Amino acid sequence: MKLRTRWPWTTALLAAAVVLNPIGLDIFYSAFLSGEQLSRNIWGSIAWIGIAILATIVLLEWAVRTLILKRSTRNTTIA
Repeated sequence: MKLRTRWPWTTALLAAAVVLNPIGLDIFYSAFLSGEQLSRNIWGSIAWIGIAILATIVLLEWAVRTLILKRSTRNTTIA
């Protein structure tokens, strides 16, 4: 029996890899922790767009997993 969950594990690991690599950490620092206003304004927009894209991918994967889980339980018969 396969254990299927609705949690988007693949996308969560991808998002962690994107954010926790050196380039991702540098963008995060420049967008939210930098002392320079121009840097925060430029990188802040880029960071929020990246966060929105990752959130959309997470929701899409969650919806697909939910659909697959519902279809597999609907097609399963108990003998």
